Amino acid sequence: MSKRNRGVFVLELSTGDIKEIYAVREAVELAAANTLLDSGPDQITDTCRELKGIIKSMAKQVAASDWQAIARLDMQFHTAFVSGTGNTRLIRIYETLAAESRMCILSLEVAYPRIDVLVQEHQNILDLLEARDQSGLQQAIKRHMQKAVEDLTSTRHPSGVTA
Repeated sequence: MSKRNRGVFVLELSTGDIKEIYAVREAVELAAANTLLDSGPDQITDTCRELKGIIKSMAKQVAASDWQAIARLDMQFHTAFVSGTGNTRLIRIYETLAAESRMCILSLEVAYPRIDVLVQEHQNILDLLEARDQSGLQQAIKRHMQKAVEDLTSTRHPSGVTA
């Protein structure tokens, strides 16, 4: 965030802020999943193709342990998932959430605690979308968001100060 004549500063996010951001992300991604599954097969296929490319890049960055690139690809995956709906309002809402999520992730200043399962979780979401498994996809999105909140808040006190 930038203020005139004050420079640039990092917005301090509390545990409550993180929980709110991810609760809204979950709601938007669940709506996106339902919208995608109700769309035509070409739309699902195109979205899956894009998600596969992102996962492939993510796996390479995991091997290189480049966690900032992983964080960028993580958000790119979720943004592409929502963009696949073609719903401009969902996409616009998600862009705001993605920016706030990046602030959460970048404020960690440490690698993802569960970097080993990150690619696997995203692959699972992709597989369930490809299989058109609505119930499984919804559960996977919920679990993924809950785990993200746990990771982002595990070293924080409720005030937002890291331990």
